[in-house]
Amino acid sequence: MDNVCPRCENPGASEGTGDLRKTSNAGPGYKSMDYKAAFAGALANIRAEGRYRVFADLKRHRGEFPRATWTHADGGESEVVVWCSNDYLGQGQNPVVTEAMKRAIDEAGAGSGGTRNISGTTHYHVELERELADLHRKEAALLFTSGYVSNEASLSTLYKILPGLIVFSDALNHNSMISGIKAGRGGERHIFRHNDLEHLEELLAAADPAKPKLVAFESVYSMDGDIADLPATVALARKYGAMTYLDEVHAVGMYGSRGAGVAERDGVMGEIDIVEGTLGKAFGVMGGYIAADAMIVDAIRSFADGFIFTTSIPPALAAGAVASIRYLKEHNEIRVAHQERAAALKARLIKAGLPVMPSVCHIVPVLVGDAVHCKLISDILLEDHGIYVQPINYPTVPRGTERLRFTPSPAHTDAMMDDLVAALETLWVRCNVKRVGGVAA
Repeated sequence: MDNVCPRCENPGASEGTGDLRKTSNAGPGYKSMDYKAAFAGALANIRAEGRYRVFADLKRHRGEFPRATWTHADGGESEVVVWCSNDYLGQGQNPVVTEAMKRAIDEAGAGSGGTRNISGTTHYHVELERELADLHRKEAALLFTSGYVSNEASLSTLYKILPGLIVFSDALNHNSMISGIKAGRGGERHIFRHNDLEHLEELLAAADPAKPKLVAFESVYSMDGDIADLPATVALARKYGAMTYLDEVHAVGMYGSRGAGVAERDGVMGEIDIVEGTLGKAFGVMGGYIAADAMIVDAIRSFADGFIFTTSIPPALAAGAVASIRYLKEHNEIRVAHQERAAALKARLIKAGLPVMPSVCHIVPVLVGDAVHCKLISDILLEDHGIYVQPINYPTVPRGTERLRFTPSPAHTDAMMDDLVAALETLWVRCNVKRVGGVAA
């Protein structure tokens, strides 16, 4: 293949690590595993598959999102445009948010001082939970240290509170939801095919009618860019006496007239029993939460290990989140601009003949279909074009569906999009990736 770029010729090469079962003497008459060899072997395997993850050392520029400075491994620096940030609306750069955080530090200091039960409940936390409850039109809300923790802690705790609980989980639910469900002390669980309501109904109909049930699903699925049918899912859950647990992590701030998510957009907020969200994406800060009826929130607060046994988020983060939520409630034009930018990028990529995966939301995935080439294209974009987009490989997505995942924000200009598309067109030829359907040729 004379059109393969030199860096593609042997992209998966890695040094061998020898026999992973090698033993070492641990004392007279005893042998133990060679632990270092085991760790080295595990890393060698993912390197050989082309999915070893390397962090990009970035320094964002306040007020200049999505621009950042990338520090190279050798200490050199270059300017880049970030195309994969989950700070979807650039709220992490909003002066309203940053000034609120500065004031909180001046008023209360750095940390919270403890767990929520032991001196770590500040007025900032209380105010934020009230703001979140109002956002979702629920009686109460509960803060966690991250969206991962809020899912894992809440779902695992529901098994404690509801003996005999059966959870019905979408096949593409986030790892945090899967982890929480698995941690449910061996409780019964069933996985339904992604967004397949016929399959979900089959499973619900076959379950013991007397047992408590929960349908756990997401609104926006962040790797494929599709959205669940919320009204139909809620109706099905009600038909079979099941509660609903909705992850709106990739929707809060961005959908609905006040930014409460897809449930608000689709008019079913009041029919969702427990909604889970994050402060670390569209709201631009950090933390996770659930919102529900006061009794449900109080029960999870009282039983969830992931809430009880960890230090609460710093007051400055809580203050920044309050400011961000209030701002986005009042500024729907940001959501309108966000959707326009996503549509504009999709149109440019499709016009260029690049393999854009079907997406009905703000996420723009481009299929590569090979882990080695996916990382390679990402590396060359960063090093040669000043464009940062992280490769998405297994286990985040199934093998053979490796992709670049673009998240255009209201701050990404037409010129930035033109530069991106031109670079991708060059690399699709240079690295010999098929334009239709992806996959390295």
